[in-house]
Amino acid sequence: MEFGLSSEQSLLQDSVTRYLSEQLPLDEVRKVASGDVNDAAVWQGLADLGIPGLLVSEANGGLGLGSLDAAVVSEALGYHVTPSPFLSSAVIAPVALQTAGRCEDLLGSVATGELRIGAALAEGIGARADAGLTANGNTLNGKSLFVLDVDADQYLVATSDRKLYLVAADAAGLSRSPLSTIEKTRSTCELNFSNVDATLVSEDPGVFDKTWDAALVAVAADTLGTAQSALDQAVVYAMQREQFNRVIASFQAVKHMCAEMAAELEPCRAMVWYAAHALDEIPEEATMMACHTKAHLSEVGQFVTRTSTEVHGGMGFTDLVGLHYWFKRAGFNRQILGSPELLRERALSVTTLAA
Repeated sequence: MEFGLSSEQSLLQDSVTRYLSEQLPLDEVRKVASGDVNDAAVWQGLADLGIPGLLVSEANGGLGLGSLDAAVVSEALGYHVTPSPFLSSAVIAPVALQTAGRCEDLLGSVATGELRIGAALAEGIGARADAGLTANGNTLNGKSLFVLDVDADQYLVATSDRKLYLVAADAAGLSRSPLSTIEKTRSTCELNFSNVDATLVSEDPGVFDKTWDAALVAVAADTLGTAQSALDQAVVYAMQREQFNRVIASFQAVKHMCAEMAAELEPCRAMVWYAAHALDEIPEEATMMACHTKAHLSEVGQFVTRTSTEVHGGMGFTDLVGLHYWFKRAGFNRQILGSPELLRERALSVTTLAA
């Protein structure tokens, strides 16, 4: 049995990669990262390709594709450090709403890219001393941190007991403040709730867990693309940069650095693909694979982007090269939706319960 991408999935990956290569040069990434423009134009281009509707069922106006298709796209987005709300609006929101069977009438607009749904899952993942969200019926009070997509039209919000609510961005009593993180290509914000009316999406922690699993695999795939790009950039630079009348790629130390990056990264692709496959086809393994895959890619991504920077020497730290965007993307992905330590603990608890 040969496990790999289908011809349709390869075509999808090629289409997204071609669009990003042509329409998203590094200078455009810089403009978004500096705050000169937002990611609306990039998202509209992806919407023209049907990307926001990947996981939206055909009955709800989307393409009705699977988790492996979403992982393939996420890898391409990470490779180009794409500024977009793909994680929150195209992965988290469709999975949550369709699993819960609530508010599915919104998904037609999500699939076309007209409606952006941000994700505030942090309070369901780990409590923070300076945050916390409480629900009294359908009224929310408190604060949620590291919310994905500052420009969203609505937000999918989780409480500490893993209930999910949908809240309009312009709801009375809700305020949002942009958060400054190392990652400037993906916007995050803080939501403050003061007697905010919300729509209950699900009281079942299982819906939250399935949504979380899908998000973890998407982030892992994004990190895979991020690290692959960093490796490719290191190899290209090493083949061009000369010292002592020789390209540095001929130096044994540089060869070893590039080889070690490749050796660490190559097995990760199959791991991401299998984790995505498990989400749809092997539910008993889905949570364990999602947690281990995101945790492992977090560490490999950090290693590869750091080593790539070292191969570039002093140039690696300059904005001219722009490698820091990939380095910071990997660092942000490492922590968002759960650190490696937290995720491995979750995987252990799931395995123990199954035993």
